[in-house]
Amino acid sequence: MAQIHQLPAQGRADHQYFKLLSGHTIPAVGLGTWKSGSKASEAVSTAIIEVSAIHIRTSLRNQLPGIAGGTRPQSCNAGRDRKKRPVHHIQAMIHWPFRLKEGAHRPPEAGEVLDFDMEGVWREMEQLVKDGLVRDIGVCNFTLKKLDKLLQIAQTKPSVCQMEMHPGWRNDKMLEACKKNGILITAYSPLGSQDHGRDLIHDPTVTKVANKLNKTQGQILVKWALQRGTIVIPKSTNAERIRGNIQVFGCEIPEVDFRALSSIRDQRRVLDGEDLFVNKSHGPYRSAADLWDNED
Repeated sequence: MAQIHQLPAQGRADHQYFKLLSGHTIPAVGLGTWKSGSKASEAVSTAIIEVSAIHIRTSLRNQLPGIAGGTRPQSCNAGRDRKKRPVHHIQAMIHWPFRLKEGAHRPPEAGEVLDFDMEGVWREMEQLVKDGLVRDIGVCNFTLKKLDKLLQIAQTKPSVCQMEMHPGWRNDKMLEACKKNGILITAYSPLGSQDHGRDLIHDPTVTKVANKLNKTQGQILVKWALQRGTIVIPKSTNAERIRGNIQVFGCEIPEVDFRALSSIRDQRRVLDGEDLFVNKSHGPYRSAADLWDNED
């Protein structure tokens, strides 16, 4: 298990917006849509019409123009209701720092994991900003090693680094590295995952704090992420929960409870990418540890 260093609450819990390196602002709470399937459209409608100060995190299967050899899918962050007002913020993102052959199997077969040209892809991403096609660019599922490599060659730093983060996988070292470089973290899977055996909604510590503060477990997990100074994108297709996830401002998790949540044992990732990129026989990645540069 990784060595985790506890971080105190950051005192930014009531910021409904965060400022990016570029100077642009982004809502602190968003909506994740991964695996929402046919219900995604209804969930997005609820988020942008009924809920203020929220952004949508989704994936575009088709690459943005000009990105050669990029990862798929690309992420897009669209804020605001198109019918009522123009979309004011589009953000392109390297979703995984790996490259697969078109039509690759899952898990990939021999020869289906290709070389990933990080510098070439990032130059294309930077050009999207220069051409005014997007306002910000970011990364997702990076390791410290890969982030350091990117920062050495980047002319434009990533505004956002999207990572799995929740009390069951705090990922403190990545959080510290991004804060040091002025990069905002977007915490995905903030509620854990029932499908992958990490159901934080029913975790005893989370439930205890929720009952104490008269909040739902989901609201406590969202608030915990905000108090660490991260954007948070809980996934839901339930209209009531989507509305509830934004109702976390104006309150604070006390330090003693924040530390209790930050001390949950058995720290581990829910989504390690093994089924996407690992070929145990032929490589080049033979384990999830290889994907994460053995940093866990």
